[in-house]
Amino acid sequence: MEESRFSNAFSLTDEIAEIIRERILKGEYKIGEKIKENQLATELRVSRTPIREAFKQLEEEGLMEYIPNRGCFARGFTKQDMADIYSVRKALEQLAVEWAVERITEEELEQLRGQIDLMEFYTKRQDTKKVLELNNEFHQTIYGSTRSRFLSQILRSYQDYVNQARKATVYGEENLRCILNEHRDIMNAIIERDAEKAVSLTGLHLDKSRARAEDRWNIK
Repeated sequence: MEESRFSNAFSLTDEIAEIIRERILKGEYKIGEKIKENQLATELRVSRTPIREAFKQLEEEGLMEYIPNRGCFARGFTKQDMADIYSVRKALEQLAVEWAVERITEEELEQLRGQIDLMEFYTKRQDTKKVLELNNEFHQTIYGSTRSRFLSQILRSYQDYVNQARKATVYGEENLRCILNEHRDIMNAIIERDAEKAVSLTGLHLDKSRARAEDRWNIK
């Protein structure tokens, strides 16, 4: 067997899981399609052990399903999954922004301003990776400003899952300007200490995010 393309053995399973995850989310593996261990092992030039471990990881995430005596199959997201994900996200993030309006500090407001400025800089350059990173930082600042360890922990855990799906979908270059404007509007409402407006704009942003995700996934 040729030398593996991966250099860090410790993260090998995670790296393989990320490759499979992205293929499922992009639709390269269709829902119900069998994903073959030996084929992946040959392609990625690794043994079958980390492939199996990656499969287990993706089963736990709900992106793959093991059927005894048949093998592992891609599950992906259905339209109902998408509706559930965004309904939960909308409820949690609207609560977070409501509390943020009440509790955010001037220092945290400056962080939001800086994140939006940088998001605009990278939007002009169509740098989707940097925009995604700044989007995460923007939301993390809001989560921290709630002063609720419990809510912040739930949102951070949930955000990791959302990001796995969002990386290959929502952030098409044609969406970057819209996403920037939606975040700026939320920031301005927080700066104005207008909780009702901030909650409404957050809900609108997430409704649009859901529509973008469904469009990019083309899920049924």
